Amino acid sequence: MLVSSDLYKKSSKTQKIRCEICANYCKIADGNVGVCRQHKNINGELFDESYSIVSSLSPDPVEKKPLNHFLPGTFTYSIGGFGCNMTCLHCQNYMISHEYDKNSRGIKITPEAIVENALRYNCKSIAWTYNEPTIHLPFSMKTSLLARQKDLKVIYVTNGYFSDKSIEEILTFVDAFNIDLKAMSRDFYKKVCGADLDVVLDNIKRVYDEGKHLEVTNLIINDYNDSIEEINELCDFVVNELDCNVPLHFSRAFPYYKMNDISPTRPEILFKARDIAHDKGIKNVYLGNI
Repeated sequence: MLVSSDLYKKSSKTQKIRCEICANYCKIADGNVGVCRQHKNINGELFDESYSIVSSLSPDPVEKKPLNHFLPGTFTYSIGGFGCNMTCLHCQNYMISHEYDKNSRGIKITPEAIVENALRYNCKSIAWTYNEPTIHLPFSMKTSLLARQKDLKVIYVTNGYFSDKSIEEILTFVDAFNIDLKAMSRDFYKKVCGADLDVVLDNIKRVYDEGKHLEVTNLIINDYNDSIEEINELCDFVVNELDCNVPLHFSRAFPYYKMNDISPTRPEILFKARDIAHDKGIKNVYLGNI
């Protein structure tokens, strides 16, 4: 599907285009794809090659996202796609984000069918999850607008790596966010995720300032982002830049993808992180994957 011209720029000198769907701002030559591998330059136009193709569909408890303070006790209809705009070495969903064949494994479905399914399963919302939803912006936007017409709420489970243009669009149709704040280290983001921490922090603050429901998740990895100093810094960000009422989830990591040499996160550091958050006044702190 041809992407709206508002979401990319053409070069006046070459057939390269600048994708503006996420914060990578990929400059894509004719015949090539961007970091996410979903958007392709075809003769100087940007095409979404994953439109209406998903990897998974499932009604889930909304707490599984995790969202513990948004429509608690209800089910959400989860939709996952393929690809990602980060290159995290520890990716927990690498099978659909980095190593996949969407042509043989993909499920073709229309926005209308997704909304019908959500209603059939008595879900109160739809959730774009499992992989990064931002890279499927045209599809998620059309589906979400249809869902809202049927009184369904819309959830984004995301890494927060939005472009300036995409966040403007996303804020018009998403009701609740769980944003994965992977670390408070710029070096971690650059080397482990191939991304820029400051972009994520700015987008988290923007979501909060717009009054959207927000919960933050931090996956703690032994010897990478588990220092007491960094946990303190993350909690300070929540307290000082957001609000003590914003739910904070600390989650346990396991050896996976290109980080098979790590050991499962020590439970004691998760308990310590929870104590630090509580001591700083954060009211809703949860531990995951334990």
